[in-house]
Amino acid sequence: MAKNLVEELRWRGMVHDIMPGTEEQLEKEMTSAYIGFDPTSDSLHIGSLVPIILLVHLEKAGHKPIALVGGATGMIGDPSGKSDERNLLNEETLAKNVDGIKRTLARFLNFDSKQANAPILVNNYDWMKDFSFIEFARDVGKRITVNYMMAKDSVKKRISGESGSGMSFTEFTYQLIQGYDFYHLHKTHNCMLQMGGSDQWGNITTGTELVRRMNPGVDAKAFAMTCPLITKADGSKFGKSEGGNVWLDADKTSVYKFYQFWLNSSDEDAEKYIKIFTFLDKETIDTLIEEHREAPHARLLQKKLAEEVTTFVHSKEELDKAITASNILFGKSTADDLKSLDEITFLDVFEGVPKAVVDKAEFEAGLDMIAALSAKTQFLKSNGDARRALKENSISVNKEKINEDYTITSSDLIANKYVLLQRGKKNYFLLKVE
Repeated sequence: MAKNLVEELRWRGMVHDIMPGTEEQLEKEMTSAYIGFDPTSDSLHIGSLVPIILLVHLEKAGHKPIALVGGATGMIGDPSGKSDERNLLNEETLAKNVDGIKRTLARFLNFDSKQANAPILVNNYDWMKDFSFIEFARDVGKRITVNYMMAKDSVKKRISGESGSGMSFTEFTYQLIQGYDFYHLHKTHNCMLQMGGSDQWGNITTGTELVRRMNPGVDAKAFAMTCPLITKADGSKFGKSEGGNVWLDADKTSVYKFYQFWLNSSDEDAEKYIKIFTFLDKETIDTLIEEHREAPHARLLQKKLAEEVTTFVHSKEELDKAITASNILFGKSTADDLKSLDEITFLDVFEGVPKAVVDKAEFEAGLDMIAALSAKTQFLKSNGDARRALKENSISVNKEKINEDYTITSSDLIANKYVLLQRGKKNYFLLKVE
């Protein structure tokens, strides 16, 4: 193979547990490996970036990645790391979520590739839907003892009452169904490795056990590897911003907010994240970390991290727009820069800025600056304050200095409905036209 994949993942801090023999198998030949994605939503958030990146590393190293969308397991709910029973989704929601996840995964893995190690996308509903309960109990349930299943941490914690209120039979069967997925992929795609987060170790090892027990008399090879769950240095949950999850789809988290999330990483987190979330090589990363430590105020590490991840998830073009949007608040920018922003990004940049609604007809006739600053908006306390500010040359419309004679018209509108007023460097106000 092109390079030692496990060695590469180890220095990046992406290996938590690994079954003996896994590294040797990956060095010996092209190996098919899978990761499952449960359709709890119609998109994936940045917590799912780690498994996606694992699959990309796998492909880059010459192995064959399989992305499994859990259309069947999604109907049950994985108890791993959960303190309570999950609400079951109806079929319509589930189908919508499965389609959304497939679309998201296809941005990172080319399922139409003709390469020998081309990625494969599968849905476990396709092989579980016709499996009767009696067949499952006889063919699969027979192979694994209840004692074995009870020994798993995810089960023990729930049953002992450490968290939540017990566990239903439905969730108890989850590890068997996930285990059967591994067996099915082993049989149909010669899949020898399952990967996932460290909370999945119990489910994954049940799968390796099932592969062996459902192939009696055959030396059936099945391996397991997990990566650590990502944490933040301050103990807060990774992947959450003030507005909730940071999503991989721009219609759920704008590219500007996505970029800002990485840019705002602490120094300690940025050192860890640059290894996990980018494909930069060791030499480049070591140099960046060294340069950053010499001049942390320049935030070189955070900037590079934000650039790399935003380009990987969205595109270079979208990154450039996010940087332009960021510079509007923190650097020199023009009315043209403001007008280049779409409405969602514009509102994200100026989130929390006070605003006033002005009638559209007034814009068409032209709105004089005293009215715009005081009477119509209360941005400044009085007409006198407005006149003084204009004489001091401290007022800008859409980032450009203006005087008392200026009239705001519809040609000043950003996204056809906003005008940005500013006094000094940091005092902003939005006019919204309705």
